Amino acid sequence: MVRKRSLLQLVRNQWIMWVMLVPGVISLILFSYLPMFGIIVAFQKYDIAKGFFSSPFVGLDNFTRFLHDPMIQNVIRNTLGLSSIKLIVSFPIPIVFALLLNEVRIRPYKRVVQTISYLPHFVSWVIVIGIFKKMLSAEDGVINLLIETLGGERINFAVSSWFMWPLAIGSDIWKETGWSAIIYLAALTAIAPELYEAATVDGAGRWKQMLHITLPGIKSTIIILLILAIPSIVGSNVEQMWVLGSLPVRDVTEVIDTYVLRTGLGSMQYSVAAAAGLVKTVISVILLVTVNTFAKRIGEQGVY
Repeated sequence: MVRKRSLLQLVRNQWIMWVMLVPGVISLILFSYLPMFGIIVAFQKYDIAKGFFSSPFVGLDNFTRFLHDPMIQNVIRNTLGLSSIKLIVSFPIPIVFALLLNEVRIRPYKRVVQTISYLPHFVSWVIVIGIFKKMLSAEDGVINLLIETLGGERINFAVSSWFMWPLAIGSDIWKETGWSAIIYLAALTAIAPELYEAATVDGAGRWKQMLHITLPGIKSTIIILLILAIPSIVGSNVEQMWVLGSLPVRDVTEVIDTYVLRTGLGSMQYSVAAAAGLVKTVISVILLVTVNTFAKRIGEQGVY
């Protein structure tokens, strides 16, 4: 009874906050939980005309078709390879950028740099890849003009499979570094200024202050974001890879997400696409739980 009364009292005292939660909860139910019912498609020979309830149940047949697809080896290789390299290369860069920006003492300059750095996040991937492809154009691209000026021969980057992964990684870094650094910059503001003052009195320079105060101060934030990033190894940026994936280079740009789109919407094999998406989701959840459990066992803070 005491708990019920205290809960009712809490709701009564903070009813405005509870009302503000309602749109978010409804949105979560409509767009995150209800669509999970569509998982049933992965176990059916789905027919749009028959719908969920009348389409025949085929068990794990769609998963077998997905795993025996001739393209699946390339798809898995591209997904794991590209996502792993992105994680290794792209994850530390926002941390380094935030640390460097935190050391800037001229505030107007710091604000300008921070604003410019996160603006690319709001540009669509179609425009970003279009800019990069224009710069690398074999006809009038600035990179090829530079190569030709230096005495080299023009390179047709658009059909060069070996160049697609560096382009994907480079464009991702350019677009998302500034935006990702915002979280670390916010975490840096929570570090007490007295720690830096005490370190200065003790004779510690900028480098030692960064090493022994700044990095430990944002350690928990780095670990939480790393835990959330590791499950993305089995995923990829679908918008980016879809725009990059022209026919001549599709052997290195086709990942699970684009495979799902191409199989489901392109070939109308909805059940196989659903099976592929479900496999990816299950592996992502397993990775998240595993990494989170490991982080807790070594004494770090997890995401739950």
